Amino acid sequence: MNKCSFFRAIMVAAGLMTAAAFATPANALVEININKGNVQPLPIAVTDFLQGDMGAQVSQVIAADLQRSGLFAPISKTAFIEKIANPDAAPRFEDWKVINAQALVTGRVTQEADGRLRAEFRLWDTFAGQQMTGQQFYTQPENWRRVAHIIADAIYKQITGEEGYFDTRVVFVSESGTKQQRKRQLAIMDQDGFNIRMLTDGSDLVLTPRFSPSRQEVTYMSFANQQPRVYLLQLETGQREVVGNFPGMTFSPRFSPDGQKVIMSLQQEGNSNIYTMDLRSRTTTRLTSTAAIDTSPSYSPDGARVSFESDRGGKPQIYVMNADGSGQTRISFGDGSYSTPVWSPRGDLIAFTKQAGGKFSIGVMKPDGSGERILTTGFHNEGPTWAPNGRVLMFFRQAAGSGGPQLYSIDLSGYNEQLVKTPTYGSDPAWSPLLE
Repeated sequence: MNKCSFFRAIMVAAGLMTAAAFATPANALVEININKGNVQPLPIAVTDFLQGDMGAQVSQVIAADLQRSGLFAPISKTAFIEKIANPDAAPRFEDWKVINAQALVTGRVTQEADGRLRAEFRLWDTFAGQQMTGQQFYTQPENWRRVAHIIADAIYKQITGEEGYFDTRVVFVSESGTKQQRKRQLAIMDQDGFNIRMLTDGSDLVLTPRFSPSRQEVTYMSFANQQPRVYLLQLETGQREVVGNFPGMTFSPRFSPDGQKVIMSLQQEGNSNIYTMDLRSRTTTRLTSTAAIDTSPSYSPDGARVSFESDRGGKPQIYVMNADGSGQTRISFGDGSYSTPVWSPRGDLIAFTKQAGGKFSIGVMKPDGSGERILTTGFHNEGPTWAPNGRVLMFFRQAAGSGGPQLYSIDLSGYNEQLVKTPTYGSDPAWSPLLE
């Protein structure tokens, strides 16, 4: 399948899917309060969906999504007592309570006469003895993994009350080859590391890809023809265009929350400042004007403010300003230097990279600089990006003596750190919004 048809298939899946709620009794007892900090994972049983291998594969993806979140503990299928023969019928709740399955997922996958797959599931509260929710989805067979992610999102939302993040993608820089001849390609994958596809051929260096919040496109920096430029890439068509032909170097492009602007850092005569470009009119507006290096801008989710990195005080620190460039205020004051600030989609936190004591950490702080928390520390950690629900971060790490960087995810508790496996080294991840 070529690039165009691949992305069209993904988008068509969203258009073809319909969801129909079955009975959803009120006052179900099973819930997870994810605002309590370190949460004990909820024991949940995810049964093999009927019928055949496809059903089992769908349930495996659902269980893997839930387990990676750190909020759920899928129970081994070897402990199951009841074998579900009819997912439409109420299960034998006592059999599931015996193995401490506080929630139970049943379902089936069937192929319609027109070739589409129909995937349906039910979520049961075993101790209350009632169904919590049930839905069904239609899609093309090649998009079965996406249906599994959508079901995992529905389960996550029903039990936590928060939006899930499994039906998302991540764009990143795929790195291969030796350090002396490193090949860097723009790549895209599902958030769990599957369905990887290269978006560029590696002939040009690529850096800092970022998703549009409103369209199927990414912005990134490339050194095509030895010229550093910011590009827009349409994911569905593969069409690429230059954002602007600026003198000097452009860095760290990001979209505004409405997708109508790109904010970036432009280097001229040894220093760099923050600019925005309106993507419709192609007019630029300068937001900072210093003799320092101002870079890594990131909008707040309401578009009213911007966080950025600046060494105007002697070493890199995090600053916040209004979207028009006024009110520039430093918010980081800990030991070491701070970089790559990224505003949470919830608006409550800013993630950052911190370098101190010869190590790199990924942390978060409130937009006024208070409440700083370090989530993970290592030889070289960098480049945090938020899941669309604002509960999980992805970043890249290069361990001492390793051949290259790898992608990791971690939740806000700092306890659930997960390697995101990719066939090559990976850096500069950027999380998409929830797919539509």
